[in-house]
Amino acid sequence: MSRVCYREWHDGTDAREGVEYMTVTVTDTTIAAAAALLADPTRAGFVVALSDGRALPAGELARRGRVAPSTATAHLTKLVAQGFLVVEAQGRRRYYRLANPAVVRALEALAAVACPAPIRSLQASEEAAALHSARTCYDHLAGALGVALTQALVDGDVLDTVADGYTVTTRGAVVLKGFGLDLDGVRRRPRLFAPRCLDWSERQHHVAGALGAALADRLFELGWITRVPANRAVRVTTDGREGLRARFDLDLMADPCRAETK
Repeated sequence: MSRVCYREWHDGTDAREGVEYMTVTVTDTTIAAAAALLADPTRAGFVVALSDGRALPAGELARRGRVAPSTATAHLTKLVAQGFLVVEAQGRRRYYRLANPAVVRALEALAAVACPAPIRSLQASEEAAALHSARTCYDHLAGALGVALTQALVDGDVLDTVADGYTVTTRGAVVLKGFGLDLDGVRRRPRLFAPRCLDWSERQHHVAGALGAALADRLFELGWITRVPANRAVRVTTDGREGLRARFDLDLMADPCRAETK
């Protein structure tokens, strides 16, 4: 018997608002071929493992996917052929990374309408909780932390909400410069400046694009957040909780984002 799962948009918005996309017709793209690649759990798992922007060797991806190296290589070859991944050789090792951040945006859009994965172990439960709390969406922050930081920036008159994303206010330019961001440099990046992305776990928007990436980079640089080696979850450090409170009036003491010691 088939199962139908319905997901509700809490803010009543169209799912497309969470994705940076080009307007194309169905006949312009091979949607079925791309969807077929991601329909395989192993290949989808590889893409998710690479969705924080890092490059990983085939052996590491095979270990994470719990498949034989030969099986992993076959799946990776298909993903490269479709243009989802690119491969770089370093000595005897071959490293794979996402070819385009649009791949992550496609995954996030699918996650927003997909049924939650069943939790069958304590480890799976902890990993799911960590991803919901704070994670990277390619190069910007998502999850409860990403949404909370975005809301704090809006509440603090650093960002202003517009139809297709966010703009930096006059006060915000001063605040972000003091935080260490070069806004002129960020604006010159060949991508959208500050679009909004619909967070699949929080059902609210967070800031993405060049500004979202710059904010995440600065938080990593300051040591306010650190990566979780096994997946794309991130942890807020003690310095990070104190810094976010002092700089952006963002109090994470009662937040589900897990923190580690300094």
